[in-house]
Amino acid sequence: MITIPGKPLGKQRARTLKSGRSYTPDQTVSYETYVKMCYIEQGGQNLGGTDFLRMEIAAFYPIPKSTSKNKVVLMEAGEIRPTVKPDLDNCIKIVADSLNGIAYKDDSQIVSVVADKYYSDVPRLEIRIGIVCIKKQ
Repeated sequence: MITIPGKPLGKQRARTLKSGRSYTPDQTVSYETYVKMCYIEQGGQNLGGTDFLRMEIAAFYPIPKSTSKNKVVLMEAGEIRPTVKPDLDNCIKIVADSLNGIAYKDDSQIVSVVADKYYSDVPRLEIRIGIVCIKKQ
């Protein structure tokens, strides 16, 4: 398992200038670099380009400071789950795109995704990537 410390971020949409040129927002570029760095530093392996992959992501969002103590207990127990931004699909996208060429040849190899959102005192993303089966050549 690889842990990406900090509040989960989602992939932002590409922006288009009046000139017609498109660019990726700086926050997205920075977070993708951070995900790569964490993956490499924590010993994440390169699974290559010949396998079908499964990705599991657990996104842990910070508990809002104004939350009552009773609700904090329920949030920590997973009985109250986040419905806040960023959307879970955007968290999946930023992680999958970040790890292209690092954990796998291309994120098109990912054939299964399981993702969940939780609250925690320690905001983070937890990522697991595994081989579902080996492609026949």
